[in-house]
Amino acid sequence: MESLRETIAILDFGSQYTKLIARRIREHKVYCEIYPPNIALNKLKNINCKGIILSGGPASVYDKNAPSCDKNIFDLGIPVLGICYGMQLTIHLLGGKVERAQKHEYGLAKIKVDQKSGIFEGLHGQTDVWMSHGDSISHLPDGFKTIAETSNTPVAAIENEDKNIYGLQFHPEVVHTPQGRKIIENFIGKICKCSFNWTMQSYINHSIQKIKEQVGSKKVVCALSGGVDSSVTAVLIHLAIGNQLTCFFVNNGLLRKNEVEKVVNTFRGHFRINLDYIDAEDRFLKKLKNITDPEKKRKIIGREFIRVFEEEAGKLGKIDFLAQGTLYPDVIESVSVNGPSVKIKSHHNVGGLPKKMKFKLIEPLRELFKDEVRLLGRELGISDEIISRQPFPGPGLAVRIIGPIRPESLHILREADAIVIEEIKKAGLYSKIWQSFAVLLPIKTVGVMGDARTYENVVAVRAVQSEDGMTADWVKLPHEILQNISSRIINEVKGVNRVVYDISSKPPSTIEWE
Repeated sequence: MESLRETIAILDFGSQYTKLIARRIREHKVYCEIYPPNIALNKLKNINCKGIILSGGPASVYDKNAPSCDKNIFDLGIPVLGICYGMQLTIHLLGGKVERAQKHEYGLAKIKVDQKSGIFEGLHGQTDVWMSHGDSISHLPDGFKTIAETSNTPVAAIENEDKNIYGLQFHPEVVHTPQGRKIIENFIGKICKCSFNWTMQSYINHSIQKIKEQVGSKKVVCALSGGVDSSVTAVLIHLAIGNQLTCFFVNNGLLRKNEVEKVVNTFRGHFRINLDYIDAEDRFLKKLKNITDPEKKRKIIGREFIRVFEEEAGKLGKIDFLAQGTLYPDVIESVSVNGPSVKIKSHHNVGGLPKKMKFKLIEPLRELFKDEVRLLGRELGISDEIISRQPFPGPGLAVRIIGPIRPESLHILREADAIVIEEIKKAGLYSKIWQSFAVLLPIKTVGVMGDARTYENVVAVRAVQSEDGMTADWVKLPHEILQNISSRIINEVKGVNRVVYDISSKPPSTIEWE
């Protein structure tokens, strides 16, 4: 089944835009995956690879430890597109020469293209592009020709038509290159001959078949939180194997207000899925006592989740598989699977798992971005109330309490967070915002309440807009909404006398505070 799906392979050399290349390809209904540069060539053959893209990156090809790939990748008969560093590496490996440019080129540039080239078909003679490079091509390998130039860069794009090898010095994946989507479409369609048939229904069919083959007649337990990811995971696996699936809903004491009642009623009552509710609040909070380091929090929670599952699964007889709602950004951010890319943090679904556990993992969403999961959920018939829920971190409120986790801190944060969500929904903004929530800070400030001096906690409010969680910008909430949130939290949540609003974007900040 795996070999039947057309795939574009992206080799990641550390560019901040690598994930964006993947998004652009998938928007054209073509499946793609990001791989490390040292991927074995046999792997590319086995995944029905229709095209290879070499990403950009911060290095220079002539650096001593510059990342590279197998030179034989150009002899597979698979079309190759190098972008920025990827283009320079192509030149370097095939006998050309790359050297430091006299004039660096960053930002917008006007490019003149050869419209006869297939990759530029349908483009105007001149178009704006986004440049980000300090090196230039001084000598082309045999068989290559220049197909685009700027006033500063005489070799801005190249092609070897006989071997279907192309290179772009600019970034077609960013919005600052207006014709970039068309260029990518030309590469994956006209050059790679992709069918543009990767849809959520095809993903469902593919996943069901894959789950059935992996599981056989064995049993699966699923970590269900009631969020979008775990809900879609549970419904998809239930569709594949029915009552072989049992969902465990663990109350780790780090959930939002009224979360337990909502989850139990929804999945037992509506979906008729086998659901075991496990109250493990005391157990988790005991393990987290006096822990302040966010990475330790995540790893403790991830490890304890597995231990709980192992114990509860033991009561059901032999269980071989654990299902999780891990997404593609979780995988990318948690592990440096992509060569030069940098690990940002551990997700409890990925980096927080213990090395030794009794289960094999089933992660049917680990190839998808968040918005793709929502599309998948709607295709599965899951209600919009669940599908439209904003993301909630796996470690729950533990990473929204900066400092040690205490019962009184959890109570304050639950009440404050509920007010934030209520006011955002009341304003009709909930479905338009990627994430909105409260954070309890590890400081106290002086206030005056009822003519008396107070020394109480500070709550930060965070609201961000994003497409997939990889980048995000803070939301310019109307002052009236911020005023309502602040007033309600201070008046209704005992122990808070100050509310602040987070106006930082990702990058350089992350969406969550920990």
